[in-house]
Amino acid sequence: MRLLTFSTLFPDEARPNHGVFVENRLRHLVASGEATSTVLAPVPWFPSTNPRFGAYATYARIPAYEQRHGLAIHHPRYLTIPRVGMSAAPVLLYAAARRALAKLLRDGIKFDLIDAHYIYPDGVAAIWLGRAFNKPVTLTARGSDVTELPDYAIPNTLIRRALRDADHLIGVSSALCARMIELGADPAKVTTLRNGVDTHHFHPVNREAARTTLGLTRKTLISVGHLIPRKRNHLTIAALAELPDFDLLLVGDGPERPALEAQAKSLGLADRVRFLGAQPHAQLAQFYGAADAMVLASSREGWANVLLESMACGTPVIASNIPGNPEVVQTQAAGRIALENTPAGLAAATRDLFATPPDRAATRAYAEPFSWDATTAGQLAIFRSILARK
Repeated sequence: MRLLTFSTLFPDEARPNHGVFVENRLRHLVASGEATSTVLAPVPWFPSTNPRFGAYATYARIPAYEQRHGLAIHHPRYLTIPRVGMSAAPVLLYAAARRALAKLLRDGIKFDLIDAHYIYPDGVAAIWLGRAFNKPVTLTARGSDVTELPDYAIPNTLIRRALRDADHLIGVSSALCARMIELGADPAKVTTLRNGVDTHHFHPVNREAARTTLGLTRKTLISVGHLIPRKRNHLTIAALAELPDFDLLLVGDGPERPALEAQAKSLGLADRVRFLGAQPHAQLAQFYGAADAMVLASSREGWANVLLESMACGTPVIASNIPGNPEVVQTQAAGRIALENTPAGLAAATRDLFATPPDRAATRAYAEPFSWDATTAGQLAIFRSILARK
């Protein structure tokens, strides 16, 4: 079967970790030999690559076409409009994507089905593309697209229509699937297909060597992800004040970094909190493997890949009690879910974990069944059913 994968969440030359979970799912699907895909991953238009423009300049550096892991990826540009961007985004995204897709068809690209990721604005635009080109559409919900954006009037209306009109809906956790049904989706066309973890890439490492490389001498917690408000790294730093025997590594970068550095300094923790910046996805196993536990204090997640990545490296986790996380952390070998999403709650969960720490081999064994195989099989079954009906 021939797919058109459509999403603004997809890695590129300038942002290799952006939406890597979408790429990973697609790579394993294509590796099955049962499907091929052309990727249409639009990016915002911006006229300058001058670094002083920050993230906008990064958009300008993204090539119009590239190949990653054997996948052909097209990056058409679409306009973004300040102040009204949220409401106008589906229309602007659709207009650019329709032009790009028409050109791909003229160039001989063929596809049977549109597989879109993130419901708004991507999924809304994908439904319109399906109508324009008479193709079935599947949508995958990944988090805030159904847990937060429906709080706004225009997105709410368009999200509900997209859920109604899609041929099938996929949620990366049961909580997201339940939310789509709350928003009016037909339960008969909603399926949970969790993200997997590449257990060949994320695996136990030589801990002594990894810790020596990073200069670790004490028990060490790690947090991996963008330094943005919803990751709530400030709670993790505050919890460290209650955990005098622990240090903390923050792997990632983002707009919150200056405030987090100031917080660590104000709490007298500057020598115990290390900011390591963004790291290549291919090297994360060394960081997970060196740490004693991974902390995720997020206020919302769809399916937090970092939890499985850490566990696949043998490192247990401490996670906030939000929808999705308890589906990942189900046993004590995996780690702990904080009873309260507060610094005290995170500290208590950490102390509980280290009172009877799991064997790292048991943590790894817990993660091993979470491969991509079941997700790939689920996608193929959905796509085949849709195409048979069409």
